[in-house]
Amino acid sequence: MITKTELIYRQILTLSDGGRVLLRPLTPDDRQGLIDLFSPINAEELRYLRHNVKDHDLINKWIDEMDYERVFPMAAVMNDRLVGNATLHFKEGPARHRAEVRIFLAKEIRRRGVGTRLIQGLIEIARRRNLYLLEAQIVTDQAPVIKAFKRRIDHRRYNGASLLGLRGIVIKSHGAADAFAFEFAIQRGVEEARSGVLAHITERMAAIHKSAA
Repeated sequence: MITKTELIYRQILTLSDGGRVLLRPLTPDDRQGLIDLFSPINAEELRYLRHNVKDHDLINKWIDEMDYERVFPMAAVMNDRLVGNATLHFKEGPARHRAEVRIFLAKEIRRRGVGTRLIQGLIEIARRRNLYLLEAQIVTDQAPVIKAFKRRIDHRRYNGASLLGLRGIVIKSHGAADAFAFEFAIQRGVEEARSGVLAHITERMAAIHKSAA
């Protein structure tokens, strides 16, 4: 089920030249922006895309049938112009814990960190929906894209799980974790200590017990 957190998702990315890019969910109001984003695509690029995105009827169909429960679309906006689109395609039945990621960026915004942040945003949403496998089809000569995607889905970067019910912060690392993964488990503990997670949980539990008394 789509959540309010997903619908109000907002991230601001500041580029090296000072430009600012807003990342947010795509909405029906982005119809023309999506058409304009895909219009400059040449025949060579179109060859690698699954659909003929230069077909305005197809874009209109996507917008008219937009369903966040089936496909969650993320937009990158710069100077009120749509410069990127990334989508998380959910699967059903036995494959319901998997999803496919697709992404397209305007030429002038490529290799500037926007694609990486879009993928990161979709991974955050995938984790909230308890998805454990993301798939992507990438042209083999697009090394930077492959590197960015691999970096964001590297399971070692998500190592470390909090153990609740204790009087302190305890992070459990995976038994097969290497030094790189263990570093992220330590970072998770540091973040919890800095943000006062233990105090928040303690206060919340006290409030629950008080209301139940």
